[in-house]
Amino acid sequence: MTDLITQIFNGLSTGSILLLAALGLAITFGLMGVINMAHGELLMVGAYTTFVCQNLFGTYLPAYQDWSFIFALPLAFLAAGLVGLFLETTVIRFLYGRPLETLLATWGVSLILQQAFRNIFGANNVDVQSPAWLEGGLRIGEDLQFPYRRLFIILLAALCVAGTYWFLNYSSWGLRIRAVTQNREMSACLGVATRKVDAYTFAFGSGLAGIAGCAISLLGSVGPSSGLNYIVDAFMVVITGGVGKIFGAVAGGFAIGQIKTSLEVLTSSSLSTALVFSLVILFLQFRPSGLFPQKGRGVDS
Repeated sequence: MTDLITQIFNGLSTGSILLLAALGLAITFGLMGVINMAHGELLMVGAYTTFVCQNLFGTYLPAYQDWSFIFALPLAFLAAGLVGLFLETTVIRFLYGRPLETLLATWGVSLILQQAFRNIFGANNVDVQSPAWLEGGLRIGEDLQFPYRRLFIILLAALCVAGTYWFLNYSSWGLRIRAVTQNREMSACLGVATRKVDAYTFAFGSGLAGIAGCAISLLGSVGPSSGLNYIVDAFMVVITGGVGKIFGAVAGGFAIGQIKTSLEVLTSSSLSTALVFSLVILFLQFRPSGLFPQKGRGVDS
């Protein structure tokens, strides 16, 4: 029973990491249809923001260094959101409806950002020190312990999903986003500034990527090319769950997380990754629209 609970928790924590990495992509790719190959570098913007915030606290406010991570979360959202806003207004805005050109352009942007990280922070990976209140774990019995860092990431993923759901379904900007997504021409006729909605939506999705990078920095060192480790998994989660569905991304992230950790017990890490890819490809043969396919008039547009 202890092994089973540990396995379920490991799958839940891995799924939470995948969900955080894919949640911003569920906005930019799922709702906007933009194939953003620089999404992994937006994760690293959040991770490096956390690193810079930690160093600033260590230099000027050493007594409060354990709380630097809390301050880094909104700063990572803001920094990645501003980078995403700049990317949308200078590159992506002119490529809507042209997926191949968007893919190539954002791939070039990802290479530029990687080189910028190397020039600013160096080619070597950097480490973000975990706060003291995240060290250790919650012990249940003698043989069962849940690390605080993993529990925090699960809680952060739940808060991000809840906040995104509320923003898209109950805020005025969320109403505009859904209106523009479903019928751009009609929204423009009703006075909705579609260009501004596009820019802010992409910035919001990029900001979520920054929060994900902030969380990922707790798990190990990060470097200029670390974002490449998450971009494929993020696309896989969004497509498996259903493009444009927030809860589809939740289901896809946790399903892939549980399958991946279960296969790692039976095989190796590299082989489990290959098997997960194979299972996802096989699944998409039978359900090409994912677990939660889109319904309604927006499917045909």
